[in-house]
Order: sequence, then structure tokens, then C-alpha cells
Amino acid sequence: MSAEHEQIVLHARDVEFDWSKLPMHWIPGQSQATHSINVLHLALPEGERWFVEVFKQAVPLIRDERLKEDVLGFIGQEAMHAQAHDGAAAHLESAGVAVRPYIAQMEWMFRRLLGDRPGSSREWLIERLAMVAAIEHYTAFLGQWILDAKELDAAGADETMLDLLRWHGAEEVEHRSVAYDLFCHLDGRYGRRVRSMLVVTPVLAWIFVRGTRFLMKNDPTRPGRTSWRAYRRAARQGLLPGPRELLREIRPYFRKSYHPTETGNTDQAVAYLASSPAAQAADAPR
Repeated sequence: MSAEHEQIVLHARDVEFDWSKLPMHWIPGQSQATHSINVLHLALPEGERWFVEVFKQAVPLIRDERLKEDVLGFIGQEAMHAQAHDGAAAHLESAGVAVRPYIAQMEWMFRRLLGDRPGSSREWLIERLAMVAAIEHYTAFLGQWILDAKELDAAGADETMLDLLRWHGAEEVEHRSVAYDLFCHLDGRYGRRVRSMLVVTPVLAWIFVRGTRFLMKNDPTRPGRTSWRAYRRAARQGLLPGPRELLREIRPYFRKSYHPTETGNTDQAVAYLASSPAAQAADAPR
């Protein structure tokens, strides 16, 4: 582990967000970009609860006390991420977006397809840990992207939504090494690492493409169809990560010398968490 990573003490922040004033298209005039990001509220809660369950199963196998402390901090943070995005999904539902069918698909994937199996073995646990490590590579990239995405502020994006996304993104940067370090501690085989990334990448792409189409179709304001052109335009405007950025981010993971500390800026993440309205309120004495 790097010295930078060793200095971070991970803890969960009991954040709350008020969605009562959130407009349907919280990036003004950008329905598709808004819903592409809204996919997070539908897909992440089940995924993060799956992370938590898998990591809880791994805790008894950890032989390094500092890593165990990091894993427990990771578990706490991921549980809060799920809760916060659940709240945003509930707001979408109350605003007239039928979110349940898509959420049900995520429940099936994480609870049934990727859940525990009869007589689950250590190998199945490690296989899932490798998948989490690959997913966390992308969440660290997305976390850094949202911290840097000043174009969203310039476009008039809703401040409460930006705070949720940046609080979450900052914690993803903060704990970006934990899943990878745990996988390496218990296994670390290069072939398994590569295979997991090759599996995870198209699945994540499917989740976001399908989710964006679903939300656009179920948006009660009927904003129209999704299109590749609209995505490229939003990416050029800095409102979504571009395809080149995403493809460029895959390559480092295949280097044998890779470590997650290569992605993201810890100081920037910690600075945001010190200024985030929701994180400040959560950390304030009560």
C-alpha cells in the first residue's frame, strides 16, 4: 500500500439530502445527460449492498489489521452510498418515473446471479472480490471526474444533486485502493484480475445504456428518444465522461504494476469532503 493510502482513516458519514426542490431535468435543458447520471440512483444501491455483503464474508479471512480497518470503513461508506441513492430513486418515483422495473433487474443481477450459492466456496468469494476491484477502478475514475466537472456548475446543475454526486465521488477516491488491496491480499492472480475487468466493462456499459433508455422512456415529461449523438454532444460539453476518457481509463488496469492510487487525487477528495454541505452536516457535533 502507498503511504498516501495509509494516511486515510475511512469513516461513514450519515448524510441527508432534501430532494423537494429537485427539478426533473436537474441539468437544465439536458434530459439525456440528466438521466444518464440518474442511472446511478437505480443501479448503485443494489450493487453497493452486494459489495457490503461480499466484503463482510471476506473480513474473517483478513490477516492484516490495517487492511481490516480499511475494509470495515469501506463497508460503512458503501452502505451510506446505497442509502443516499435510494433516497434519490424514491424522489424520481414520487415525481412520476416508474423506477421499480429497472431496480428489479438490478436486484436479480446482484442478489441472484452474483449472490451466494449453495455451498459457496472461497473461490466464488474471491471471484466476486475481483469483480468489485474492477468496478471500483471505474468508480474511482467517475469520482474524480465529477470532482473536476466544473461544466456541470456552469450549466446550472442542481446544487443538492451535485453535492450528493461529489460527496459520493470523493469517498470513492478516498477508498479507491481498498477492494484491490483486499483482492491482492487474498489472491491477486493477474489472470483473474484481467478476466474480471473484461467481464465488468461491457456489463457496466449495458447498465448505463439500458438505464438511460429506460429513464428517458419513463420520464413523464416525454423528452424524446436517447441517441448516440446527444451523448457525444453532452460529453463534448463536459456534462458526461466522453468515450475516449472511458476507454483510456481501461488500459492502466491491465499493467502488472498497476495500483489504484494512480487514479484520482486524494487531497482534492478530502478537501471536498471538508466543504460538502451534506458531509459537514453529518460530521457536525449533535
